[in-house]
Amino acid sequence: MLYPSTSPAQKRLDLRRILADGPRNGGTIKQFPGAYTPISAKLIEEKGYDGVYISGAVIANELGFPDIGLTTLTEVAHRAGQIARMTNLPAIVDADTGFGEPMNVARTVQELEDAGLAGCHIEDQFNPKRCGHLDNKNIVDEDTAIKRIRAAAQARRDENFLIMARTDLRGVDGLDAAVDRMKALVDAGADAIFPEAMKDLGEFEAVREAVDVPVLANMTEFGKSRLYTTDELSGSGVDMVIYPVTLLRSSLGAMERVLDDIGAHGTQEASVDEMLTRQRLYELVDYEAYNAFDTGIFNFEVPERFQ
Repeated sequence: MLYPSTSPAQKRLDLRRILADGPRNGGTIKQFPGAYTPISAKLIEEKGYDGVYISGAVIANELGFPDIGLTTLTEVAHRAGQIARMTNLPAIVDADTGFGEPMNVARTVQELEDAGLAGCHIEDQFNPKRCGHLDNKNIVDEDTAIKRIRAAAQARRDENFLIMARTDLRGVDGLDAAVDRMKALVDAGADAIFPEAMKDLGEFEAVREAVDVPVLANMTEFGKSRLYTTDELSGSGVDMVIYPVTLLRSSLGAMERVLDDIGAHGTQEASVDEMLTRQRLYELVDYEAYNAFDTGIFNFEVPERFQ
């Protein structure tokens, strides 16, 4: 009831354990769908996924903003904390550029620890930043990127809090330069690597050969990469895959269609069969568990759909 019992410290241990069981060690690739609401995190857990990803772009988009660095640390930590505490799964959050200089990055890590996250990734863009699968990105020099990761690693109080380094250099200076930067970021303290906007499986393989830490693949729709299967990615040595905007896009697509139906027909009747039922929603929020605590909560019959 209320929130799952797994502590943030245990979730961080769980994240370390499952990533240690990735393809580079003969294990399986781990899947982290992107949650944009606390209830979507519950659904991800119920469906048996390995973890939850919280996208900075999705947080910005949910607030009605483009993904250009307009969100604040307070907004991201608050929303990510709401999502993370609603699931027993480890949650990783997109911390963008760390919200400032190295000292700001250090505070960002500690705020995210306090919010209950299992890890975060920090990138090497600077504002105004943009989606990693768009062109003409602004990339910081290597020294600045290293300082961000070093500050993040030094600031954490829980040694199991995962510091992941993301680099967008592939789309600016090419794969070789990106690989060199990834090596430097691992040396600076990164526990995992997020190589953004790889163009094919061979590029993932090149990253896998270059670093001995978990590697993440970003399978975002309408991006630079084809939407590879888990088998394809696993065969290239990728340890974990995220689907950052998939649930938001799916939800908004459904919302748009039902709004069009209401506008066209004066009723949502044509869309009802595609909706989550009332009974299924009550199962997802565990209505009966609250009733066990207070029998005055769930003392009614769940109505069937009017026929």
